[in-house]
Amino acid sequence: MSKVKPIPDGMNTVTPHLVCKDAARAIEFYKKAFGAEERFRLNTPDGKKVLHAGLRIGDSAVMLADEFPDWGSVGPETLKGTPVVIHLYVEDADSVFDQAVKAGAAVTMPLQDMFWGDKYGQLRDPFGHSWSIATHVRDVSFEEMEQAAKAMCG
Repeated sequence: MSKVKPIPDGMNTVTPHLVCKDAARAIEFYKKAFGAEERFRLNTPDGKKVLHAGLRIGDSAVMLADEFPDWGSVGPETLKGTPVVIHLYVEDADSVFDQAVKAGAAVTMPLQDMFWGDKYGQLRDPFGHSWSIATHVRDVSFEEMEQAAKAMCG
């Protein structure tokens, strides 16, 4: 009998699991916006909804499913917002940000150089999920970061 790994190959200990009103359309959006690779998709027997799908964005897994309100599984559109921001580090924040906007994301914070050393901006995807896009552009000590945060917050 072979030993099963408690964390499967290709997975991390923390993995976003997104719920969307139209998961099939969301998968296509994530492919266009972030270069996601679809790893698998399990549909309901009638083929109308996605029970569970696996994507890979860069080196990270993302799970995705349609809403199933009877099971208590609803997405940000139904909830009228989300308190969660999915952070995406990329090699070129400008190109990924522009690509996501062209694919249909709405800019909620323009891309800019931030005091903590990242070029950083935020988007809302067409399914209500918030994403931050960043490229680390300079190293900043904690002390510098703390001083800049105090100055920014007045």
